[in-house]
Amino acid sequence: MNYNLKNTIRNISHKNRLLSSIYKHANRYKVKILSKVNDEKFAKMKYRENTGKELNLDYPRTFNEKLWWLKIHNRDPLLTTCSDKVMVRDYVKGKGLEHILVPIFGVYKTPEEIDFNELPERAFIKTNHGSGKNIIWDKKKNFNHKAFNKEFRNALQENYYYQSREWNYKNIPPRLIVEKMLVDNPGVSLIDYRFLCFEGEVKLIFVDVETAAEDGSHSPYAKRNVYDREFNQLEIKVAREPFDKNKVSKPMNFDLMLKYAEILSEPFVFSRVDLYNIDGEIYFGEITFYPGGCTQLFEPEEYEIELGLWINLQSDKIIYDEKK
Repeated sequence: MNYNLKNTIRNISHKNRLLSSIYKHANRYKVKILSKVNDEKFAKMKYRENTGKELNLDYPRTFNEKLWWLKIHNRDPLLTTCSDKVMVRDYVKGKGLEHILVPIFGVYKTPEEIDFNELPERAFIKTNHGSGKNIIWDKKKNFNHKAFNKEFRNALQENYYYQSREWNYKNIPPRLIVEKMLVDNPGVSLIDYRFLCFEGEVKLIFVDVETAAEDGSHSPYAKRNVYDREFNQLEIKVAREPFDKNKVSKPMNFDLMLKYAEILSEPFVFSRVDLYNIDGEIYFGEITFYPGGCTQLFEPEEYEIELGLWINLQSDKIIYDEKK
């Protein structure tokens, strides 16, 4: 599909519930059809469709190209451990950072197992084996249990690997996690601090706001500013529109956030460590290895080449599949 046409259809679907449903069904069908295509061919098709550009896997230079190369070649089992939102908790504990884990109320194999009578007034529910499948439980609001059960039962049957060929998701046992609801100051959306780490060193930070819709689902209207490791804002746009810089200041305990991100990212050639900071209290979000499916556009484009220079494809942190 033409890149501009797909972008137009996707943007329209965000504003219309019926079109959104049709778009999702069409995407599921497309994913199923393409599931037989090998990873390299899929990578080139996906990249062209989402960016309008050709993907160079023979001589990768840019940030996205090198991440696609890692998607296809890096088979470190620790990637799966840290992509699983249940298993990663043990990894964080093993790194001595148990105190930054968000408290959980339970882990479930099916939505029907959740006893909502045992939950607090508000909680956050998410899947452990994919990206962006979340919802807020709020006792004071009308919660459609039937729709929830259907939606999340279907979500548990999906294998996120086939969406973007992120091998690290392929063998995760699907679960639902119910965790404490993190709330920042009233009227202020929760701020995501996303630390881009290269061989265990933070070199860039994405600060994202308005990432969740009112019901807790993923919002297509999230905004992002980009900062260096000293928290100086950079004139870079990556995938999302920037927001007013006056809305966010350097958080309390920022140096501690840097330290935690580097501890958690140490084993990996590249990773993005997501943290929250509420009045100086730091919480772990997740570890991501292929942000945005490796199709996020940079403006100006030369920054994507600069980030590509920070990824070492000769690193001894890369583990290859011996069967190949």
